[in-house]
Amino acid sequence: MIYRTIRTGLFAVTALALTTTLAYAQGQRTNAFAGAKVNGGNVTHTVKDGKHVLTLSSDFQVPDTPDPHWQVVDSTGTVYLLQRLGVKSLGGLAKDRTNTSITLPPYVRDVAKVQIYCSWAEAVLGEASFPTRVTTE
Repeated sequence: MIYRTIRTGLFAVTALALTTTLAYAQGQRTNAFAGAKVNGGNVTHTVKDGKHVLTLSSDFQVPDTPDPHWQVVDSTGTVYLLQRLGVKSLGGLAKDRTNTSITLPPYVRDVAKVQIYCSWAEAVLGEASFPTRVTTE
């Protein structure tokens, strides 16, 4: 009886620890964006179908600049310019939309910071950092 109670308790503690670790690894969030044009909103990292996805929060305001892009910086300082933030409709057939989430390409090994970068002005508009780097390997 005591053995069964101890075993059940250990299973419960192990399950709780694994669930907490998995939830933390799949739901890391940056601090708020801060910069010249982007202030507020954040990014959440999740894993969906084995792919690492970054998603902007609902309170993120798209900057009114000509060519904003997603950009990430890894823990060694390597910068990766990724997708354009806004997507223009073709010939006015549909509404313009925003890429509020992005799947990280496999060559990005980890992410320390997320930046909104204007390719036209060649300037970082805002930056948000993860409390600890997000590993994608």
